[in-house]
Amino acid sequence: MTSTRASTARFVATHSVLCLDARHPLVAKSLIDAQEMHRTVMSGFRGWVEDGAPNPRADMGVLSTWSVDLKAAALVLVVQSRVPGDWTRIPRAAFTTAPHIITIDRTFTTGEPVTFRTAVNPTRSKPSGKPVSEGVRGTRTAHTTPEHVKRWFTRRLQPAGEPKTAPDGVARIGATTAPEALGIRMLPTISSAHRNKPVRIGRAEIRGTLTVTDPETLVEALTNGLGHARAYSCGLILTR
Repeated sequence: MTSTRASTARFVATHSVLCLDARHPLVAKSLIDAQEMHRTVMSGFRGWVEDGAPNPRADMGVLSTWSVDLKAAALVLVVQSRVPGDWTRIPRAAFTTAPHIITIDRTFTTGEPVTFRTAVNPTRSKPSGKPVSEGVRGTRTAHTTPEHVKRWFTRRLQPAGEPKTAPDGVARIGATTAPEALGIRMLPTISSAHRNKPVRIGRAEIRGTLTVTDPETLVEALTNGLGHARAYSCGLILTR
C-alpha cells in the first residue's frame, strides 16, 4: 500500500518568553498555586474569545512551561499560542527584562533529527474496582518514577510506517527515538487548594532527540500539547 503521508509539515506559533522576579508577590503566588499560574498565563490573551467561552485555552492554542532558579530568584515562563500575547497586565516590576516575543515558523521533514524537551503530567488509570460493564472510569494517578515515565512516553512514539493512533488508542507524536537515550527528571508536584477546583499534578521533564516519522502528526503534537494538565503548564514540547 502506498503511503499518502506528506514528507514535510509546517509549524507556526508565537512564543512569549517572560523573565520574572520570583520575589514579586504575583510571581511568588503563581509559583505556589497552579490555578494562579494558569491565571497569569491566560492574562495575556483577554479579548480574543468571548467571555464565558467553553475552551478558550485550546481555542487560542495556549500552552506553557516554566523553570525557576531559586538562588537567583528568577522564573522563566514560556508561553506558546496561535495569537500574540499582551503582557501589559502583569506589573512591570514583576519583570527582570522585557517580554521576548518570537514567531516560530519551522518546516519538519521525515527523517529529520529534532532535539526536544517537555514537562508533562504522565498518568495511568487506577482501576475503580467496579465492573467494567458499569462504565466507571478509574482514578487518574501520576507516575512517580523515571522508568514509568519512560514507558509512558515510549507508548507515544511513532515508528516509521505506523499510524498516528496506537492500537490501544493512545495518540502518537509523529516521531521516534531510542527510549534508553531519553533523559528523565522528576519535577516537584504542583497544586492548588482552591475550594471550587483543587488540583494536584505530578510532573516529569523528558529530554532527548527525536527522529521525525510523520511530520503532520508531529506538528499536531507541537500545536496541541502532550498528555493531561495542559492548562497547568504541562505538555508543551519545545524543539530546536
